[in-house]
Amino acid sequence: MEINTEIHNAFEVIKQGGIILYPTDTVWGIGCDASNSEAVQKIFALKQRAEAKSMICLVNGERMLYSMFKDIPETAWQIWDFATKPTTLVLDQPKGIAPALIAEDQSVGVRMVKEPFCYKLMERMKKPLVSTSANLSGQPTPKSFKEISPEIINGVDYVVNLHHEKMCDKPSTIIKLTLDSQVKVIRR
Repeated sequence: MEINTEIHNAFEVIKQGGIILYPTDTVWGIGCDASNSEAVQKIFALKQRAEAKSMICLVNGERMLYSMFKDIPETAWQIWDFATKPTTLVLDQPKGIAPALIAEDQSVGVRMVKEPFCYKLMERMKKPLVSTSANLSGQPTPKSFKEISPEIINGVDYVVNLHHEKMCDKPSTIIKLTLDSQVKVIRR
């Protein structure tokens, strides 16, 4: 299947407020437009996940990152520049995204992606993309497409037809950065 066809199909579903199952730079994810509160609620319902458990947002570059945060600590750029694997940063005071994505401490996890499908999809959307692992809450994270449960596959509005054979055993590193420059590694 041609990547541009898949980007078009996923974009059309997301534009209508739908949710997709898609490959990321780490594990398979469930996603939607990060600014669409109703679509975000659909993901919480599908995953049977408490709203207190936040989901992350993917961005495809500096412009999109600045559309989500007024202030980005200098440390964030240094971490992303030197990271050798996908790294999610938890940053303070996001804006322009669904309130349910924002944690109680007014932060949200964000990861800059270069993976072609995600990158180009966000280029079309001009908005951040929600990303949460493709599993029911409390279940193990699937390492490949074939490990994703039928409930998840049948519960999304569109399944991206790319990389179904790819294995991935590692989610991203997660680092929390506060505006007052505190750094805390949450997951290596």
